[in-house]
Amino acid sequence: MRIDIATLFPEMCETVLSESIIGRARRAGKLEIHCHNIRDYTKDKHRRVDDTPYGGGKGMLMQTEPIYNCYQAVCEMIGEKPHVIYMSPKGTPFSQKRAGELKALANIFILCGHYEGVDQRVLDEIVDEEISIGDYVLTGGELASLVVADSVLRLQPGVLAEEKGYQDESYWDGLLEYPQFTRPEVWESRAVPPVLLTGDHKKIDEWRGAQSRERTRERRPDLYDAWCESHPLTELPKWKRGENVRLVKNDEQLALCAALMAEGRRTVCAPVCDEKYLDKMTPDFWLSNLTDEKKNGWAFYLHYTKDAADGMVGVCHKTGEIGHLFVTEAARGKGYGAKMLDFARKKLPEHDHPTMGVINTNTRAIALYKRMGWRLTGTVLHRYDPAEEGTFAAVYCEELEMQYRG
Repeated sequence: MRIDIATLFPEMCETVLSESIIGRARRAGKLEIHCHNIRDYTKDKHRRVDDTPYGGGKGMLMQTEPIYNCYQAVCEMIGEKPHVIYMSPKGTPFSQKRAGELKALANIFILCGHYEGVDQRVLDEIVDEEISIGDYVLTGGELASLVVADSVLRLQPGVLAEEKGYQDESYWDGLLEYPQFTRPEVWESRAVPPVLLTGDHKKIDEWRGAQSRERTRERRPDLYDAWCESHPLTELPKWKRGENVRLVKNDEQLALCAALMAEGRRTVCAPVCDEKYLDKMTPDFWLSNLTDEKKNGWAFYLHYTKDAADGMVGVCHKTGEIGHLFVTEAARGKGYGAKMLDFARKKLPEHDHPTMGVINTNTRAIALYKRMGWRLTGTVLHRYDPAEEGTFAAVYCEELEMQYRG
């Protein structure tokens, strides 16, 4: 790959691109980088490359001729038109995905603006795309061009020791990278996570994957939301021996459901509800509610592991709703919730697109449901505002509707 950078400060770019991994690859002949001083292509005896803007305004604009002459010279050097990028805060936001697309190009020409920008006519004539590295303004395009060049060049074959070197990094698969640790094993009373010392690569990969997902969910919910929708669960955990789901038929089973609902509601609602409401969430309270719901068309199912009830879910054949999905704390992390939701959906064959409600603060659940084919409809089923009289909410939250789309 060859990258040409047109700039007023070629030494600035050369200094960075001659160091570290990119510099070594460049010296080894794996990359070709050329930094061109735009002033070398002006016909002005004072090497002037800017002038005042038509229509007035502050600052100076870079002129068309020096930039176009530089571009033409590069075209003659390589024998073809390169892909031209203009670094601009008005451009399309740069991403790892775009870096991966640009790495396939043979020749890239990056134009660095300065002052108040560049005469629009030369941009219209030569530029293929404008790229921004963020919602802020720099004094020139040099730093931005180095960001783009580094991110694209490091993806070239042979630049990094291993391809996995960049495939594990943040943004490569749409997620932020997992935390890393090195020697010493204990520093300032902080120990390396035990799983990383086991040598069990399967468990290590699982830990890293979980950490990556959790970090992205917390820090970049926008990325995590997109990742969930583009990475559906293609295979659910398998049902194991001693594990089964039973339809609730008698009062004893309904009482078990009420106990689970009391535990579940307290667990889910603890971060957003006041103590008075949580105190109301007793098995007796839920037994009354579930009894009424059963009369109105709801059917409930208990999940058992070795004859011990550790989860439940409900379906309403009249409305196509799924609700009351809960797994006890001791049974979490085993895929029971995903299996029960899939089970409940299949119990509603008469409804192509069943629905359910979920509290917006329960981001882990929303992420799982999205990966299982559920989508937020945009409908807010309930709003809970602590400022309103009589509400049980300690913080503002919403119950959102999700619908199965497959």
